[in-house]
Amino acid sequence: MKDHTTKRYAYVTALNVIITAAEFIGGFVSGSLSLLSDAVHNLSDVGAIIISFVAHLISNRGSNKEKTFGYDRAETLAAFTNGIVLLLISIVLFIEAIERFWNPTAISGQIMLVVAIIGLVANVISMLVMHQDGQENLNVRSTFIHMMSDALSSVAVVVGAIFIYFWHITWIDPLMTLLVSLFIFHEAWELTMKAANVLMESNPDINLDQVNKIVLSFPEIKNIHHVHLWRYSDRYVMLDAHVNVAPDLTARQIEQINQQISRKLQILGINHTNFQVECERGRNNKMIVSDRNQEEEE
Repeated sequence: MKDHTTKRYAYVTALNVIITAAEFIGGFVSGSLSLLSDAVHNLSDVGAIIISFVAHLISNRGSNKEKTFGYDRAETLAAFTNGIVLLLISIVLFIEAIERFWNPTAISGQIMLVVAIIGLVANVISMLVMHQDGQENLNVRSTFIHMMSDALSSVAVVVGAIFIYFWHITWIDPLMTLLVSLFIFHEAWELTMKAANVLMESNPDINLDQVNKIVLSFPEIKNIHHVHLWRYSDRYVMLDAHVNVAPDLTARQIEQINQQISRKLQILGINHTNFQVECERGRNNKMIVSDRNQEEEE
């Protein structure tokens, strides 16, 4: 998958450079704000794709003494960065569209239509190229959303160009820009929040009651506490917890129980577990214990 993703990044980057140049030229010649805004959007996408691509290459590196977890989070950082960039772009486009309503300019519908169709075709191709890997990887997903927003923006520009060319309705140009900016903001907000939740090590929507039920289904486990559950990257969902067991269990028995619990927790999507085994300490504690309470105990 990694090799295929690398090739897809290269294809999409080259295609977007061509689209950006064509739309900038077409936007200046035709006077279309939506075409120029689409060109600016595409220009930011080139930078976003490069960021995603570099992060993708970095994530392939293995763990070392400095990065004991490896470099998977590089892609999450790239996704977060791209999300912020998209949010800023959507706000700028929104403001520009409002201003154009009050200060309309002459627009050449024919040039706008030709360039918009070229941009639409190229953006749809880029979107389809990144679609498959975007289902499994948050970083690739950020690139896919860039491509999808570009394709939608191009559709809006084409629609606006048709109305301007045939019926000379120029206010459709800022209207399309306005609608596209709102869509981009919505998609960018969701992407940014997902990446932020990974960086903040939030619970990836896994029911802790189900975790508790699975762990305590083993009679040897008396209690589970100090639970930390987070998504480290697209590949790893981690669980760290303390468990209380009977004092007569051997190390071999504890190891076997841990392996059995880990296999059952995979049903919930947890694929990396670490249990600190205790006898009496924390036996009456709940699953979630604040850091302050933990410090007081220690």
